[in-house]
Amino acid sequence: MKKTSAQKTSFELRIQEALFNAQDLKYMAFQSEMIPTIPVDSIIGVRTPDLKLIARNFSADPKINKFLNRLPHEYYDENQLHSFILSDIRDFDECVEQLEKFLPFVDNWATCDQLRPKVLGKKENRKKLLELIKFWIRGRLASGEPVEDDTYIVRFGVEMLMSWFLDDDFDPVFLRWVAAIRRNSYYVKMMVAWYFATALAKQYDATIPYILERKLEPWTYSKTIRKACESLRITPEQKAYLKTLKV
Repeated sequence: MKKTSAQKTSFELRIQEALFNAQDLKYMAFQSEMIPTIPVDSIIGVRTPDLKLIARNFSADPKINKFLNRLPHEYYDENQLHSFILSDIRDFDECVEQLEKFLPFVDNWATCDQLRPKVLGKKENRKKLLELIKFWIRGRLASGEPVEDDTYIVRFGVEMLMSWFLDDDFDPVFLRWVAAIRRNSYYVKMMVAWYFATALAKQYDATIPYILERKLEPWTYSKTIRKACESLRITPEQKAYLKTLKV
């Protein structure tokens, strides 16, 4: 259930006021079309540069945990702001603790994809991150807390594998993990396709057997080839070959 403004603390109301002061009605209309899974009246319409500025202005305030801990938020833009604040936390354990509180309340692809905590991807933290990813791609939290809808937890887990484990820390087993994901959600299937298209660009030889052997669901298979053929990182020769594999 969403909180009403009357339930918010004075600090939260200051944040809400800052968001409304930065409102752009044209951008609000644009976002309502881009994110059809959330109510239109939950979108204030704050552009990303303004959200980043608001995040910087409030994140150092000692009261910021009042905002981070009062979930769910009333507005989509508050979720976006939450994502920016979490993404800048510098302590790994603190970031994970806050992240796992927030993930069950993520209700759209844009907020999910906005979550890019820099500290998770640091070289010294990759091993710990990988252990967390094993939970997330199965729709579970490492904390063991129950999750009602795991759509964006799974999507986030795949996104973390795509972001940090397709280069020097790549292991072919990660392809098997993602290929094994079976969800009816469009937003999970699209992320799996995005992952495999990126894997084709970065780890082509390890990834192409998953296409040749049809290890992906038919819809995801087709989307993977399409996204790969749109990629600037796939060679013309690879694209020509992938096009012969279209269903």
